[in-house]
Amino acid sequence: MEPFTVRILGCGSALPTLQHFPSSQVVELREKQFLIDCGEGTQIQLRRLHIRFSRIIAVFISHLHGDHCFGLPGMLSTFGMTGRTAPLHLYAPAAFEPVLRQMLDFFCQNLGFEVVYHPVDTTLQKVVYEDRSLTVETVPLQHRIECCGYLFREKPTLPHIRRDMLDFYHIPVSQINNIKAGADWTTPEGFLVPNSRLTYPSNPPRSYAYCSDTRYFKTLCKLVKGVNTLYHESTYTTEDVKRARLYWHSTSHQAAQVARDAGVGKLLLGHYSARYGNEEKLLEEAKEVFPNTFLTQEGKTFEI
Repeated sequence: MEPFTVRILGCGSALPTLQHFPSSQVVELREKQFLIDCGEGTQIQLRRLHIRFSRIIAVFISHLHGDHCFGLPGMLSTFGMTGRTAPLHLYAPAAFEPVLRQMLDFFCQNLGFEVVYHPVDTTLQKVVYEDRSLTVETVPLQHRIECCGYLFREKPTLPHIRRDMLDFYHIPVSQINNIKAGADWTTPEGFLVPNSRLTYPSNPPRSYAYCSDTRYFKTLCKLVKGVNTLYHESTYTTEDVKRARLYWHSTSHQAAQVARDAGVGKLLLGHYSARYGNEEKLLEEAKEVFPNTFLTQEGKTFEI
């Protein structure tokens, strides 16, 4: 099975601390890397974690609060200085376009590569990126400004060939692609060997949902139903639920409710408020509702 991972570059919230960097993650599938959010210091984390700049093919910005996008100008400038030539695709709320153009004109002239901007409608659940390996769709969220999450879905792969059956029936290698595509095999004696005997099913496709800043709302679970791994912001503990409502954020308990009701495989917490010395209470409160919960931490890699 090809690795499908998410690597945490930053999991803090808006106020800087010595513990955490602001929000940023790298999702990798089949040797393709995608950056989600780009808080201040993202390029430093990329360096620190030995993630090659040239391998990032797209950036997905959830919303236009600074702790999710202040890292973009510096990162784009550095990409240019390190000789990048491949286009970089940038997905962000539509309101970001004039800011991006001004930023590029002022700070990032003569980059040497194209920044291809894709405006995102944060009110729709819609596929915004697709290649041979996966799709990425938006997940409408409820925050103080327009905001969306992103849902990465692996595409189904072809079934696996049973080598023992190929050898037994003396099937030539030239027929492997046809059999993977569903063809049966007829022996020289005219005996039909069904495809189901020549293959076994591929692994079920995997999925990862990134739910950035959002208040708790009951229908979110329907948008991320059944994903293998859910990242959900967990800025506050339950004792600060009033503050969560005021600033349109979630508690870890509420994040766990979404995970439970959506029937996900595991839950990752992040976007921690600077008011907490450590995040163990956030984890404890979430585990009361959804036991398979984990704290994100800079440098950690999670298998989807």
